[in-house]
Amino acid sequence: MKTKALVRKLATRFPKRIAEPGDRVGLMTGKFKEKTKRIVVCLDFDEEVMRHIEALDGGPVDLILTHHPFLYRSRYQVFKKDEIKRRLTEKVDALGIPVYSMHTNFDSGKDGMNDALASALNLCDIRRLESMPMARGGRLAQKMPIKQFAEVAARLLNVPYGLLINAGKEMVETVAIIGGGGSSYYQNALNEGYDIFISGDAPHHVRRDIVLREYNYLDLPHEIERIFISQMGKILKEIDADLEVIAINHEETPEVIIVS
Repeated sequence: MKTKALVRKLATRFPKRIAEPGDRVGLMTGKFKEKTKRIVVCLDFDEEVMRHIEALDGGPVDLILTHHPFLYRSRYQVFKKDEIKRRLTEKVDALGIPVYSMHTNFDSGKDGMNDALASALNLCDIRRLESMPMARGGRLAQKMPIKQFAEVAARLLNVPYGLLINAGKEMVETVAIIGGGGSSYYQNALNEGYDIFISGDAPHHVRRDIVLREYNYLDLPHEIERIFISQMGKILKEIDADLEVIAINHEETPEVIIVS
């Protein structure tokens, strides 16, 4: 497929204008090839992904497509502090493989990150939150005790644990979610009447605010965003069924240490 046509179709579905202000999306490094056939899809491009790519058979990779931005600032700003990323950039540039990232534009867009997460939870009536359009809200088929729901949610989103703040309703029916580190948006979900809010990376002060507001919050690891890999694979195949999509899912959640 002609690369310009592929990128145009992706940009139409997930335009840069819907990314959060200051977010860095699009071409991170390298130059697009005239045609693209083999695409590596991953959550983050790093040295481990590079080792997987170097071990692949079947011809060269034409594009690396990531969720998290590979270079979040300018090359000068990144390389000044990160020698590892500088060397990796030089390697991928020498191989002629461009790196393209779709971050909060993918989170916000239709059938993107948060639609995929809400669907994975089997929510009904999925919709954008009015006050935070990146987030999604929906309803369970039937009410569920909050602890039971927390276990079900972690299992459905393919993570081995979660941190539950159980300070609100004991039975939950309406759920709001935003992938990644969106814990501060709990107030949007609370104000719009959702029984529980799901996100990750909640700092201490946010957790305390949630407790004091007598609300429910489920902190799931950032790795729930690995759903990007399968969801983007589906989207690429919808664009062109002949594309070869190589999923590299190498990120594991941290080990939980339980003190007896």
